[in-house]
Amino acid sequence: MAELDVGAKAPEFEMAGADGPVRLADFAGKTLVLYFYPKDDTSGCTKEAQEFTALAADFAAAGAAVLGVSKDSVASHGKFTAKYGLAIPLGSDPEGVTIEAYGAWVEKSMYGRQYMGIDRSTFVIDGTGAIRRIWRKVKAPGHAAEVLEAVQSL
Repeated sequence: MAELDVGAKAPEFEMAGADGPVRLADFAGKTLVLYFYPKDDTSGCTKEAQEFTALAADFAAAGAAVLGVSKDSVASHGKFTAKYGLAIPLGSDPEGVTIEAYGAWVEKSMYGRQYMGIDRSTFVIDGTGAIRRIWRKVKAPGHAAEVLEAVQSL
């Protein structure tokens, strides 16, 4: 998989969401903040989702939609959303097709063990489908505010 760069056309995607299929085409004409995270209801992923939720109105005011994506099921996303009162949609990519297309499926290491997992990463895609900003190896605290600032400056 080739590394995506700023200015590149965002890869098309279609995955399950709480209200049916979610596609890149659904966001044509508006800015999309597409973020990938490892797992529902884990500390970093919860913090990130809560921060995006807290700023959801600000993203909307800036003309941007936010979509979180992991390999978790729609049912898992539903429980995660309900437990924390999340106000952002979550996409389910159990086969990892979209995760891989965006280069977010990477080799990781923990306690000396190598394994494949989701690199916490975020993409800002403009209304024409072009990638405008990319963050890799994201640290959750404060990330949503940094992304909002970037969206507001587009």
